Amino acid sequence: MANSASGMAVNDDCKLKFLELKAKRTHRFIIYKIDEKLKQIIVEKLGEPSLNYEDFTTNLPPNECRYAIYDFDFFTEENVPKSKIFFIAWSPDTSKVRSKMLYASSKESFKRELDGIQVELQATDPSEMDLDVIKGRAN
Repeated sequence: MANSASGMAVNDDCKLKFLELKAKRTHRFIIYKIDEKLKQIIVEKLGEPSLNYEDFTTNLPPNECRYAIYDFDFFTEENVPKSKIFFIAWSPDTSKVRSKMLYASSKESFKRELDGIQVELQATDPSEMDLDVIKGRAN
């Protein structure tokens, strides 16, 4: 297990599930949370490949911070199918200050554990990560 700047370890399952998403496309999304009791970042939820972006966003808690990976499929202007792996740092304004600080201090070292992230997004409110924003950042 790797340690982040905040002293949070990264559970091995976090990397394993990310590799499955990246290589085998067995998940549409992964939601990670910091478990303060365990002092580590763990996998909270996995999304089936058949799920869409709306399914993903409804799984993010409205008042708590999370890290998330989303595998976004889209077509280029030339109608070529592509996908991009998004890292989303979800830190709603309504979450606790301590939680925001913990997620902010752990983010960079956690991201380094997940090799293959193509786009990073920081969101404090759902409008900052709506589908139009994702589409715009994917191209």
